[in-house]
Amino acid sequence: MSRHAKKLRDHDINPCLAETDATTKCMNDNNYNKDMCTDYFLKYKNCRKFWHGIMMQRKRSGVKPEMPSAEERKKILESMGKPY
Repeated sequence: MSRHAKKLRDHDINPCLAETDATTKCMNDNNYNKDMCTDYFLKYKNCRKFWHGIMMQRKRSGVKPEMPSAEERKKILESMGKPY
């Protein structure tokens, strides 16, 4: 597995790993018919948008690391309910 692929599979780097896996599974199960997986694509897009907003907010505030760790993200989601 390439270094880039390993990064994408890392829970601390990719906050939308579950959504990525669900989208991939849907595409595999539906013979790559994108129309069947629209909901999964939307969930993934909303997840990326949400965490990008969090990351930009932390960057503006000078918080390091800009992307919260998997443990921090879990706490954020528990406190907010799943916003996406």
